Amino acid sequence: MDIKQITERVEKESVILRQIMAEMGKVVVGQRHLIERMLIGLLCDGHLLLEGVPGLAKTTAVKTMAATIKTTFQRIQFTPDLLPADIIGTQIYRPDNASFEVKKGPIFHNIILADEINRAPAKVQSALLEAMQERQVTIGDDTFSLGNPFLVLATQNPIEQEGTYPLPEAQIDRFMLKIRVDYPSVEEEKEIITRVNEGAGGNIEGVAEVSQIEAARETMCSIHMEEKISDYIVSISRATRNPSEFGLELNHMIAYGASPRASIWLGLASRAHAFLKGRGYVTPQDVKSMAPDILRHRIIVTYEAEAEGKSSDDLIEALLERIEVP
Repeated sequence: MDIKQITERVEKESVILRQIMAEMGKVVVGQRHLIERMLIGLLCDGHLLLEGVPGLAKTTAVKTMAATIKTTFQRIQFTPDLLPADIIGTQIYRPDNASFEVKKGPIFHNIILADEINRAPAKVQSALLEAMQERQVTIGDDTFSLGNPFLVLATQNPIEQEGTYPLPEAQIDRFMLKIRVDYPSVEEEKEIITRVNEGAGGNIEGVAEVSQIEAARETMCSIHMEEKISDYIVSISRATRNPSEFGLELNHMIAYGASPRASIWLGLASRAHAFLKGRGYVTPQDVKSMAPDILRHRIIVTYEAEAEGKSSDDLIEALLERIEVP
């Protein structure tokens, strides 16, 4: 299939995503970056970690997106007293017939909102993250496959550290993207106040069937990527592990770089970004746009970098400036 044919298919299949965005716009003001990244996660079948202070519509955005898709949705509020069985389910003893019956937990839905994931202890986080990775759950002797799609959108609050259990780096790596949710602009904040005063919530319609999302995903995977773009993606990942190889004096600032999983996701996310822009081919700009969200939680900075006030985002910016664009 040539690029012209792929582009025609992309234009046809991307209509459904524009409809989802339009429906979400009835409720969520602004936050275009967040909405686009959520759709990219949906296209790539990847889990997302949303980080931002309270009140930035993280939960609202997830609930609204779930409402636009004709599928099941479950919100799980993470608290310090939560147990793994509260998420995956448990076995219940039935004395009338002396047998055990499996009671499935809230994880058995298509779209899961894991609200304030860092409020739950490590054992609970592990139960969720295992389900995310394996896409199956074992309760007693029985193993159950999770539905399709199965998408976890987890939120965490970066400012409240008391009573939180930070996610270990190896577990954070299971998330495709880590999205920083920012404050709205002046105009957007005024629009939010106006909508709340007028009580305008907008009736969200389920506009997308799961089969349409799967068709869009199939088309997205067929988007053309030149070999030099693949080389560029690998160079970006390698530069996080060995910056001096690319003429960057950052070795003292990076404790651990991104794994090959980052290269896999960056390739997929770049295709999904091209899909959203209505193109049948990937450009270096697609890669550059997606690199910060793919890499920010996969680069572990040293104490030296923290002392100098350098975050992983600053280091990614320096890498992208230095690495030669094809």
